[in-house]
Order: sequence, then structure tokens, then C-alpha cells
Amino acid sequence: MVFSSLFPSRPLAAGIAAIAAVAIAPAVRGAVPEAAATLVCTNPASHASWRIHIDFAAGTVDSNPARIGAGKISWRDRRDGGHYTLDRGSGDLTVVVASSTGGWSLHDHCAPGSLKPHS
Repeated sequence: MVFSSLFPSRPLAAGIAAIAAVAIAPAVRGAVPEAAATLVCTNPASHASWRIHIDFAAGTVDSNPARIGAGKISWRDRRDGGHYTLDRGSGDLTVVVASSTGGWSLHDHCAPGSLKPHS
């Protein structure tokens, strides 16, 4: 028997199998990192909507470097100079844009259900 020549005792074989099971358990339990999410955000005043794309693996939002935390995601858009903060729990999106006249801010909303990542 080939198996008996590789492992002279059953306890040794059982020990190796147990070590292998413990080593692969995190991958089996869903330790898969978040991949990406596309959200539809809406301005409640004008009802204008647009999409933002969050790449969790790359740490970007719409190709802009982002700080991605458990509670919020923040980034600066290079095109408009705005500073964006997305509350991952409520979906509230705050936009702050500086200007020579003091700047302005907007409070938009992204659907909380769409904050879940997809692959």
C-alpha cells in the first residue's frame, strides 16, 4: 500500500491532515478581501445622480487615491479639487470644495445597499 509507506502511522497522518485543515480554514471561511463596488449617488436637492467606483484592493475611488476604513471612505478628486467623505453605514456623502471666495459644501446620498462590494 502506497499510503502506508508514506505515513508509517495513522496518528502521524491524522496530525498532518489536521494541520492542513487549520492552515486553509481562513480562506474557506470567507477571508476573501473586498474587490470593488459601484454606487449610485444622488443630490437630494437637484435629484442629479452619478456613479462612483470604489476599488477596495487598489484603495481608490474613481481612480483617485482613497482612505478606506470600516466606517468611512474619503478621497480628493483631482478634477474638481473636491474633498469627499462617504459614510459607509448611512450612505451620506459630504463634498467640500475650497475656493478663493470661501468654498462650498454639498450633502449627497449614496444608496447604503449598494455599498456592498461585488467582484
